[in-house]
Formats: sequence, C-alpha cells, structure tokens
Amino acid sequence: MNHDDLNHWSKRAADWATAYHAGLRDRPVRPDVTPGAVAAQLPAAAPEHAEPMETIFADFEAIVPGATTHWQHPRFFAYFPANASPASMLAEQLANAMAGQGMLWQTAPAATEIEGVMVVWLRDAMGLPSAMTGTIHDSATTATLSAVLTMRETALAFRSNVTGLSVQPRLRLYASEQTHSSVDKAVRIAGIGQDNLVKVALDSRFAMDPAALDAAIRADLDAGHLPCGVVLCVGGTSIGASDPIAACIAVAKSHELPVHVDAAWAGSAMICPEFRPLWQGIEGADSIVFNPHKWLGAQFDCAVQFLADPTAQLRTLTIKPDYLLTTGGPVTDYSDWTVPLGRRFRALKLWFTLRAYGLDGLRNRIRNHVEWAGELADVIAELPGLEITTPPALSLFTFAARDDAATQSLLERINADGRIYLTQTRHLGRYVIRVQVGQFDCTRDDVMMVAEVVRELSA
Repeated sequence: MNHDDLNHWSKRAADWATAYHAGLRDRPVRPDVTPGAVAAQLPAAAPEHAEPMETIFADFEAIVPGATTHWQHPRFFAYFPANASPASMLAEQLANAMAGQGMLWQTAPAATEIEGVMVVWLRDAMGLPSAMTGTIHDSATTATLSAVLTMRETALAFRSNVTGLSVQPRLRLYASEQTHSSVDKAVRIAGIGQDNLVKVALDSRFAMDPAALDAAIRADLDAGHLPCGVVLCVGGTSIGASDPIAACIAVAKSHELPVHVDAAWAGSAMICPEFRPLWQGIEGADSIVFNPHKWLGAQFDCAVQFLADPTAQLRTLTIKPDYLLTTGGPVTDYSDWTVPLGRRFRALKLWFTLRAYGLDGLRNRIRNHVEWAGELADVIAELPGLEITTPPALSLFTFAARDDAATQSLLERINADGRIYLTQTRHLGRYVIRVQVGQFDCTRDDVMMVAEVVRELSA
C-alpha cells in the first residue's frame, strides 16, 4: 500500500464511518460475543506475503464492528463516555496523517505552541486563576501519577529520585473513598505503597470530612510519618460525589501539603458557571486534572492537567540527556511535564472542537445532559419495585431493585437486550445500577429510552 492507495482507502474509510455513525441506533450498544470469538477468526501467524487491501478491509467489516462495544452509541450510558465529536475525529485524521512525535518543541513547534494556547483557553473557560498553566496527558491516570510523584519528591526534598525510597521516612497520602482507583495505582507506582494511602472518613454527603482529614494528618505526624499530599475529587466515578474543596484545601495548607484535584469527568461542566459551586475554592489547588474526552467531545485520549506552579513537577520529571537538548533560546518541552517522552498531537482536536462548536454550544450540550438525567431519575423513581439510591450529581445517578440479586439480574437483562448500556457500582454495601448521561450525540429521546427499557424489563 502506498500513498496513492491511502488516498483511495481514506475516502472509503470516511464513507464507512458516515454509514457507521448513521446506523448506530440500529446496533446493540454492547456486542453479543464470547471471549475468544474474535481471536478465533484470525490466522495464528502473520502473513508472509502482502494481501490486497480489499481483502483486509472486508475482514475488518466482517469481524470488528459486530464485536465492538460502541462507545459513540447515543444510548451508551455506562461508565463515563469517551466522546468523539466529528470535528475531533477530523483533527485526529490530520494529526495521524502528519504522524508527528511531540516530545520537544523542536520536534513539534506547532503542536507544542497550540497545546499551550489550548490550556489557556480551557483555563479561562472554566474560571480558573490566570496564573495557572498546564499540559495535556493521555489520561487522568497519568496526570494523577505525575502529581503524586511530585508530592513525593517535594516531601523528600527531591532526594528519592536519586537515592530511592529505602532510606526515606514513611510517606502518607490522603484521599477519600470516592476518589478514583487511579490514585491507588499512583501510590503503588510511586513507591508510596497502598498501605500509606489514607482513605479519609466521609460525611453524610459521601464527601471528605475536613475535620477527619486534619485528624488523620495529625495522627501520622504524631506517629513519626511524613504526610506528602492530599487528593480530592469533584464528581467521583462511583456516584458523582464531590469533596468540599475549599475546606479540605484549607486543612492541607495548614499542614503545608500540596493538593491535587481529580475532576476527570465533572471538570468539563465547569465551563458552565452555574456548576462551579461544586468546586468552590478550586483556586487554592496546586494541580487539577479533567478529561475533555469525557464530556467536551474531544476524542480519547485527552486529559488536561492545570498547575498553579509547574516548577516542582518539572523538577520531578525532567531528564535532559544531550540528545534531547534544544539550542537557540528558551522553549517549552512538554515531555518534561509528564511521564512518557513520546507525545501525540492531542491539542489539535481541542483546537478544532472548541472552534467548531464554541463554548456556548458545548455548554448547551452539558446543560441538556444534566436536565435529561434529572428528568429520567424522576421517571425511574416512580417505577414499581425500584428506587433512586443516589440522586443526580450533574448527569449521574444510581438506582436499585429490592435486593442485590434482583438488581444484578435486572442489569444483566438490560445489557443483554442491547438497546442501552448501563453499569454497576456498590454504594453503602449495596449493588446499584449507574446511569450517566453524556454521549455527545444523544438526544432526550435516547435518554428516556432508559426508562422505557427499565420499565419493560423490570416488570
């Protein structure tokens, strides 16, 4: 295959994509396949000789779409969405065609400088302090790991990157039970250890109790441990819980501890001023992460980390061998801000998306999703044998049947039916069903289909 062939097949792929998206509502959201079924259709070894692209494309059509969970389906209400607006998909096609590697300014001047501007656009759109800067990671997991590594190094006066952790004090990190599992992964990778991630007690709203945070830090200091930071959440994955940001930051700062805020899903809603009370006090955070790929329509992967001052993170993560040095003046190399050296041109899809829909268009989508989720929760609350177990937090709520077995059975019937896709969590020890409205192209009718399916299958 050469570039002339690519021209032909790219047009063929674009036609296929148009038909695919037009027909998504006719497909089950989740495929009816068993483990191993796809692999069984592939040869055991790579071909020795080139095959015609016509054959390859035909195999793609025969094997892949029917065995795919359709994340762009307008009735995908599971997890959080990994949205891909048409403008974002176009930008990805262009970025893929150029296939740049944006590790340094000199390897990607346009990608680097557009990234810096996109961070500013989003910072201002979300009402964050003008002094904040930041970068784009692949996912919130990497952003959180970068923040936790920085907390570790700051607490240890930047010694452990050189000497290791074996001779250092026992570090302690604080978070709530509602914080994403990426925080648990970060403490493991950072060498802090799962046992040293202190899950702070919650209040009646399932948010971190500031008094309990203060008590936990004081207890560790009395025990001779070394607190290194606090991770707060806005819009937790399980039920959408949010910590009292201002009060918890005040406690952390009283102990001179840095704060990272995980707003991976809910952060996008902060382009709407009316939702900003959810993170009141956010201007005091040292680090914030949110995923435009979850609710702003930027294609996965795209996670933005804002930093009040990048100095400590740069000191933690920068490694500059001679072959990575840039001459000719000061520049920004975003590989110094994160864990991977290699970087994709993620800023392009933000640039296209923000311009193609405008902040007003994106706000309207988010407001619709929140309104429709509330309307849906009211309808489900009236269905016999069902109850709302957590009320809508933005566009996320949970419900359950009379007991765990009935709830699990209902969820299995819903997802086997195929018209919608929901997931589960545990809340107060109870098995509950999550509903999260946020797919870029969903309509009110798509959302209310949840009530129709649940009514029919719970009867």
